[in-house]
Amino acid sequence: MTTMSSQLNGLLDVETVSKDFPILARTVRGGNKLVYLDSGATSQKPNQVLDAERGFYTRCNAAVHRGAHLLAEEATDAYESARLTIAHFLGAVPRELVFTKNATEAINLVAYAFSNATAKSAHGRALPDGADRFILAPGDEIVVTQMEHHANLVPWQEVCDKTGAVLRWLTVNDEGRLDLDDPEHGLESVITERTRVVALTHQSNVLGTITPVERIAQAAHAVGAIVVLDSCQSVPHMPVDVSSLGVDFVAFSGHKMLGPSGIGVLWGRYELLESMPPFLSGGSMIETVHIDSSTFAAPPQRFEAGVPMAAQAIGLGAAVDYLNALRSVDGSKHGMAAVSAHEHALTTYALERLTEIQGVRVIGPQEAHDRGSAVSFVVDGIHAHDVGQVLDEMGVEVRVGHHCAWPLHRRFGVAATTRATFYVYNGPSDVDALAEAIVAAQKFFKVI
Repeated sequence: MTTMSSQLNGLLDVETVSKDFPILARTVRGGNKLVYLDSGATSQKPNQVLDAERGFYTRCNAAVHRGAHLLAEEATDAYESARLTIAHFLGAVPRELVFTKNATEAINLVAYAFSNATAKSAHGRALPDGADRFILAPGDEIVVTQMEHHANLVPWQEVCDKTGAVLRWLTVNDEGRLDLDDPEHGLESVITERTRVVALTHQSNVLGTITPVERIAQAAHAVGAIVVLDSCQSVPHMPVDVSSLGVDFVAFSGHKMLGPSGIGVLWGRYELLESMPPFLSGGSMIETVHIDSSTFAAPPQRFEAGVPMAAQAIGLGAAVDYLNALRSVDGSKHGMAAVSAHEHALTTYALERLTEIQGVRVIGPQEAHDRGSAVSFVVDGIHAHDVGQVLDEMGVEVRVGHHCAWPLHRRFGVAATTRATFYVYNGPSDVDALAEAIVAAQKFFKVI
């Protein structure tokens, strides 16, 4: 048995943090303590976020950017204040931040800029200045990676189908990292003069792998391509400064970072946002409307049609405040640096515990360097769904299946994996509970 758990106690004070999350006080499945290890799918919410969202409805509920009365003014101020808070969290400025309902919508917003610009151009319709960079021709290429979540794969397949562009991809090696030097499927072979878009994950939701974003972005920009980064698994778990990443768009979801469901964020370089045609159209995103034509507002309002999700945005702002306020027990780290250090140590411990169990195979990097806290594994002789069922009966909540990354699972020759993902309210005892439940599953199915 490893002694790593004793070394984790000096990071985040998990016992204190957990008290902020009311759901963690409940029991499940016959009185078992809830061990929540599915934050990669959706995180739990602290009281501070729940109070902020409820506070909007009880104090200033109104449609933002519309009414001239007091409640509407207060609602608008609260909504835009949340945008400012989140922008600062990312090293951005507020006008670069578009609120969406989730990261999937944020990525689709960018994808539709290409198909919409291409369609309008084909019919000679007016486009914003600079929109030619979003016009695709048959044979142009869009590059993804083999480890993408479906949300950053299927939209680009659709763009290719609509425009005649060609989809290409960077492959994953046996370790679970992008094989950028592969002679046939590496960076120099896949990113070419025909490349117009490179869309990739910052951190794999299956493997935990942190991708070399800067190297890929440099190669993409060298041929004039636009870089779209899925940061759903990075923004909640590590410091992310969009101004230094070298990418053009960043998408993430609030519900994975202690915030409410129904709120996502697209960050984009403002000169690109200005040159994009809208994704959704209707009220709030317009400048002028005539019976036969309309002009559109400047970003970010251009991409926020209809009454926006004000309460959820305010809740996400409160989640950012909560993450920023976290401190390591020894005081050496704060905010996202403390979150990242805590998860790194917890992941190291989890990899040690799981690899000690005979018949368990971790899919992805076996060491914690350049790796996040998603740990996916298979148990010999037991289907992932059966593993998950036994764990659930013991109160250990994990994710099972292909995790919306079917091509990646095919790459590793497995139909499904069991995935544990850790966050600020998890400690070494949760890793121990996971390991003990896996052994219990092996005993139940008589594979040991």
